[in-house]
Amino acid sequence: MSQAEQQLQQFGWDDWFAEQARELTPTEQRVARVVAVDREQFVVMDESGEYRARLSGRFLHTTGEATDFPCVGDWVALRHGSSDTIGIIQTVIPRRSFLRRKAAGNSIDYQMIAANIDAALIVQSCQFDFNINRLERYLVMVRDGHVMPVILLTKADLVSPATLEQQIGQIKNAGINAEVIALSNITGEGVDKVGALLCPGKTYCLLGSSGIGKSTLINRLIGRHLLATRVVSDNGEGRHTTVRRELIMLESGAMLIDTPGMREFGILGAEEGIGDSFADIYQLALACRYKDCSHANEPGCAVLNALEEGSLHPAQYQNFVKLRSESAFHEMSYLEKRNKDKAFGRQIKSIKKDLKRNF
Repeated sequence: MSQAEQQLQQFGWDDWFAEQARELTPTEQRVARVVAVDREQFVVMDESGEYRARLSGRFLHTTGEATDFPCVGDWVALRHGSSDTIGIIQTVIPRRSFLRRKAAGNSIDYQMIAANIDAALIVQSCQFDFNINRLERYLVMVRDGHVMPVILLTKADLVSPATLEQQIGQIKNAGINAEVIALSNITGEGVDKVGALLCPGKTYCLLGSSGIGKSTLINRLIGRHLLATRVVSDNGEGRHTTVRRELIMLESGAMLIDTPGMREFGILGAEEGIGDSFADIYQLALACRYKDCSHANEPGCAVLNALEEGSLHPAQYQNFVKLRSESAFHEMSYLEKRNKDKAFGRQIKSIKKDLKRNF
């Protein structure tokens, strides 16, 4: 590993990324990490500091999928332009982990949230935002991207100890085995536990709905008022403040990505994440009579038997069925879209060939 690469270790660079970059990055190009995205402009950082970058013309011409474009947390290979004040991104180095969701609206496509994350801090408010089904949805997305989840329950000072204990019990009863930390940004309780999780050179991402205290938590971890926050409403619900995804360096050497709130989002092609999040149901399924059992109405279904016997909670089963069906439906639509795009691309190439022959 070169001296420059050794300096990049503080930003999360390691031998794995060096190996991926070796065949992709010519010696005249340098490596940097994306810390923010502003439309078609990027903010990157390397051993020299932070600076702006843009995509090369070749990258724009040859890259068709939106998910292949750089996102916060990505490592990119770039060169500097003639002014040497802006980087020209040539390549995105392969990702070790990622966070993605179905794009908002009717679009059947993936939307990248962040890349190369070591752990995702999934935030829910004890007072108004606590929702097991939504939590399971987050867990599917996180585990599908090979990211370790940690659950943070904020605003613990606004509920009784009995309510907090009941909510933690609901998480455990749902078969969720991720670490759970209850905290209060007002009293500071639990914030030190979160800080102790964040290791130098590692990258963490905060996920959750708007107004649940993510930016306030970051300000507490930083020890100063860096991110804008707004006063909560009368019912204790916060107001949305984060407008873009941004990687922040903490004094401890850990990196934290703040994201705009996501109250609802679609699941697309996340069978692996569903398998990890509902591992207890998949374990039951091994005893089903049929290998392709849908766990809906087949005879000899071990999952349905567990449901009838009461060892599997109905709410957990219903959410499993819902997420699995949603993922499969969107995946089918996504594949159909890809096939249509490929057919259209072949048609355009054929027309271009005909034009060259005729003129």
